[in-house]
Amino acid sequence: MAEPIRRPVVVMTAGGLNPTIVVQHLARSGHDVHVLLENPEGKGEITRRRARKLGWTAALGQLGTMVAARLLRRLADRRVAELLSLHSLERDLPKTIPIHPVTSINAAETTDLVEKIQPGVILLVSTRLMSERQIAAMPCPVINLHAGINPHYRGQMGGYWSLREHDAQNFGATLHLVDAGTDTGGTLYEVRTRPARTDFISTYPLLLTISALEITRHSIEDALHGRLSPKVPQGPSALRFPPTLWSWIWCGIARRIW
Repeated sequence: MAEPIRRPVVVMTAGGLNPTIVVQHLARSGHDVHVLLENPEGKGEITRRRARKLGWTAALGQLGTMVAARLLRRLADRRVAELLSLHSLERDLPKTIPIHPVTSINAAETTDLVEKIQPGVILLVSTRLMSERQIAAMPCPVINLHAGINPHYRGQMGGYWSLREHDAQNFGATLHLVDAGTDTGGTLYEVRTRPARTDFISTYPLLLTISALEITRHSIEDALHGRLSPKVPQGPSALRFPPTLWSWIWCGIARRIW
């Protein structure tokens, strides 16, 4: 009997270390991975969108934390190197992985590429939100790797917020189906872990991504074999944003949660 045709896996991302290690893991697991690399959203665009929702004071305060977290990445280098070495991961994509640049995951060119590649599943890692129209145009399941436990830690920096809210037992990541909301789709898998004393806001996402590599692979293989079994997220739902700079500094000094 002939073996079934192995369909490709498309990973959509705006780039960075976290999606790089996810692609590595899937490729090492034997999957035919294609990367659709979109242009990242600019900080100005993100800040204006948040200002319309939350006001300029909060939006500028959140921008300050994002800038600080980027500047502090040098301080995180030792911990990042430790995590990568511990899990035998590299900072660069395998040279055999096809990379397809696109302007946005919501662009018509993305739809055309997906139609050409004919994937069995699409995985989002560190992208802008996929529009409802684009979701409807995708010919296969679309899954998101979210660095937080849904539904209480939807949005951004879920690991940080779980620690800040005295909820360290929910420091974790979620694999879920993508729908029109922000991290509101059916849950496929969850994983929880514990940060080290040397972890902080610049290393939490990497730690959570590494912790979620195996459940990411399980989600992909479930989709390829037609056995996805999403569950409705349970509990209170909250959409998270980065803390304001002054709030982050206060919590770091007063509670040692950086």
